[in-house]
Amino acid sequence: MAREIDEVWIDEAIDRYRRIEKLRAEFDRAVVAHSVSVHSPDQSIEVVVTAAGEIVDVRIHGGLRHRDASEFARQIRTVVTSAAEAARWAREKLHGEVFGSFRRLEGH
Repeated sequence: MAREIDEVWIDEAIDRYRRIEKLRAEFDRAVVAHSVSVHSPDQSIEVVVTAAGEIVDVRIHGGLRHRDASEFARQIRTVVTSAAEAARWAREKLHGEVFGSFRRLEGH
């Protein structure tokens, strides 16, 4: 007994795949283009990170001459950790915006 091929279902599946690929490309472009700026607790260090997680700029506000090296290092670690968290948050937000209206395949 031959199985019946549901060509409409296959065409819909192909269309959905193409739509997912298009949305994925849009998402990939968005995470690279979107950046977030975070500051150290004392506001002396600013890190700009893309939603993809790439640090694109580090800015130091104020002089370095009289700073304690270990405290400065702690501030850098803190702001880099915050930048990683901000990038993850931005990715999740962008993912929701790009894929949020895409209906799931269940029930088809």
